Amino acid sequence: MDVDQDQEQDQVRVELQPAANKDVPPGQAEHQHQQAADADATEADVSEVALDQEDPGDQEDPAEQEDPADQEDQEKQPMTTGGDAAETGEAVAPEGEKNGFVKVKMEEEEEKFTGLNKEELLRVAGTPGWVRTRWALLVLFWLGWFGMLGGAVLIILQAPRCRDLPTTYWWNQGPLYQVARVQSFTDAGNFQGVLSKVDALSRLGVKSLVIGPVHVAPPDDAMGLRFEEISPDAGSLEQLKELLRATHRKGMMVVLDLTPNYQGSTGAWFFNGTVTVVAEKLKSALVFWFDQGVDGVQLSEVERVAAMVPSLWADIRAIVQNGTNERPTKRVLIGVTERHSALDVSDLLSSTGVDLLTSRLLLPSDPAEYAQSIWSLYSAHAQSRLAWNVGGWGQGHMASLVGPALLRLYQVLLFTLPGTPVFNYGDEIGLTDQDSTFPRMLWDSDEELNGTLQEERERRTSSRSFFRRLSELRVKERSLLVGDLVPLFNSSSSLAYMRVWDQSVRYLVAINWAEQEAELELNHQALPPQTMADVVLATNATAVDRVNPARLRVGAREALLLKFPYAG
Repeated sequence: MDVDQDQEQDQVRVELQPAANKDVPPGQAEHQHQQAADADATEADVSEVALDQEDPGDQEDPAEQEDPADQEDQEKQPMTTGGDAAETGEAVAPEGEKNGFVKVKMEEEEEKFTGLNKEELLRVAGTPGWVRTRWALLVLFWLGWFGMLGGAVLIILQAPRCRDLPTTYWWNQGPLYQVARVQSFTDAGNFQGVLSKVDALSRLGVKSLVIGPVHVAPPDDAMGLRFEEISPDAGSLEQLKELLRATHRKGMMVVLDLTPNYQGSTGAWFFNGTVTVVAEKLKSALVFWFDQGVDGVQLSEVERVAAMVPSLWADIRAIVQNGTNERPTKRVLIGVTERHSALDVSDLLSSTGVDLLTSRLLLPSDPAEYAQSIWSLYSAHAQSRLAWNVGGWGQGHMASLVGPALLRLYQVLLFTLPGTPVFNYGDEIGLTDQDSTFPRMLWDSDEELNGTLQEERERRTSSRSFFRRLSELRVKERSLLVGDLVPLFNSSSSLAYMRVWDQSVRYLVAINWAEQEAELELNHQALPPQTMADVVLATNATAVDRVNPARLRVGAREALLLKFPYAG
């Protein structure tokens, strides 16, 4: 029975086969059979590859299987070639292959070492070898750390300690510039003219202006003295207040000269019988001017008032020198004396208690006395209280007192001594006195000049540049600003000294007043042997950049400013 059924089914399949291909030509039918066979083979190959990659234990969720109809639709889609495939992202059949054939290339998976997992790390960390290694690294770390710390401490202990800077005040920071007669300083002849030159003075490195006297003071008339009233030919109070504001914006200060009888002939304080009355007037005037913003006062013949009315002088000092909550910045009290011996100047500094005292100490005389006078004052007083000047109010200008040929030499001297250099207006350009000790100041203009006038302007420009260079060095270099004074050499016509501060650059000053060259043999423990010094400034033209300071040649009427590094 079963055999008959199988035969029957085979016969049915045989009978149906011709019916399916009855409309197909014989050649085409053979071709279709071949395509079907190839497709079956391709499908078998793909399935075999997929089975090789798929884990037998992982079975695809039936819900995620594709619908047979969708799969059939995808299989019916033709393969795309060329640019269309690039745009659509579809697979492209390689050229020369038949549609439906797919080449599958399997890349071998690269094995990567992902490190030890947590359990493995814990097992390794607990081994004796790892524990010993860890302790060894820890010991090395702490040994290295303590070694570096100990080395740093040793370096600090062995290094030379830096010295504390001495006490300095604003008047020690740069040159004091005296404009004794406002009417002669500019063509304007008043405070407005001084105001127009504030920028130029700031470029010179001027730290403070000493203005006046400008108050109303009829000659030898104590009763007509009015400290709070400005002489009309000098300007107005509003102009002076504007000048104060402008200088303060530039970091400059203004000192007002309030010498009472500055136009008379009976002395700065009138007659002896009027000193008490004048001192009382001055006390109230000081309060007025400080309220206007003035930063200090200058008074001539301070020894006279200090000796005659000591209690009033003590009151004057207290008003000037004691700061207030409104103006905590220290104000300066400058005294002026005609004394010229170092002993007298030193005694007056002590007895009067002024902050600075200008004198005639450095007026041209025997240069051999300079070294002793300078050292005497330096040894007895803090350098913040020392003032150095050549000329001034009523004395005349530097170029007239020492001669134009020595102008720069004295500029080097004043700028490099320990203390505050004080200059008269015009000393920076070599202004000379003519018929008065208050000559008209010369300012450069844009006007074209010829011949002698052009040469004079070039000389003034060169002199001003030299002055400015010295001023900049003094503020910039600590050795020149606050350094110790070390004497090196002194003779009847030559002087040499050093300015040294802690580990800063050393500066050496050599001056020769003689009209012939001088050779100075300098030997001091602060001057290391075989040291070559750089020439910073020379008053005479020189082509030498470096010199040996141990055997120093200084030209006739020449001053040299040298520097060399700290050698330990």
